[in-house]
Amino acid sequence: MAGEIPDIHATARSGTGKGAARQARRENLVPGIVYGGGTDPQPINLPYNDLIKRLKAGRFLSTLFNLKVDGQDDVRVICRNVQRDVVRDLPTHVDFMRLRRTSRVSLYIPVEVEGEEEAPGIKKGGVLTMVRPEVELRCTAGDIPDKLVASVAHMQIGDTLTISQITLPSGTRPTIDRDFVIANITAPSGLASQKDDDDEDGEEVAPDEVPTQEMYPPDGEQHEE
Repeated sequence: MAGEIPDIHATARSGTGKGAARQARRENLVPGIVYGGGTDPQPINLPYNDLIKRLKAGRFLSTLFNLKVDGQDDVRVICRNVQRDVVRDLPTHVDFMRLRRTSRVSLYIPVEVEGEEEAPGIKKGGVLTMVRPEVELRCTAGDIPDKLVASVAHMQIGDTLTISQITLPSGTRPTIDRDFVIANITAPSGLASQKDDDDEDGEEVAPDEVPTQEMYPPDGEQHEE
């Protein structure tokens, strides 16, 4: 289930409008706004360097934060937009939305696989390919998983791992309404290249040399999303 919610620190911004925003940027701050949750919008300023570190760390738009503003109660928020300078691509304004524990949000959650050492397909030289290293889920703010864990220990060459094979937290569902592929095990490139060479030579393949379905996935399966 969800790990520890990271803190993000800000100060209340008394002024609004372009003048106050420009003043904040001169002070090495990034202006922002916090809205939603049944209360009035709250203008804030965020330390520029701290925000840059958060953005470089990744997953900023899909992370639940505990917003700490001096003199105010902590509140759970999620970033809904980061405006950037069109030339330098640096943040110029940030929008946060307040969340209750029961609020439902859509977030990208990373997928972690286990059992690679036991997978028969990998032991035979197959290559594990992560088609979707993260999945967008619809879940409540109080029950956001920090990751999804899936086992590939049973997979042969040509097998696929789909979202239906992963146990999701209660009340959580994918935003895509179909059984999409998460990962697959494909034939090693050496075998695939050898097959292509044999086809180009036009040599007839003996019946006992015809590759089995276990060794080569059906056409198009590798490209399924």
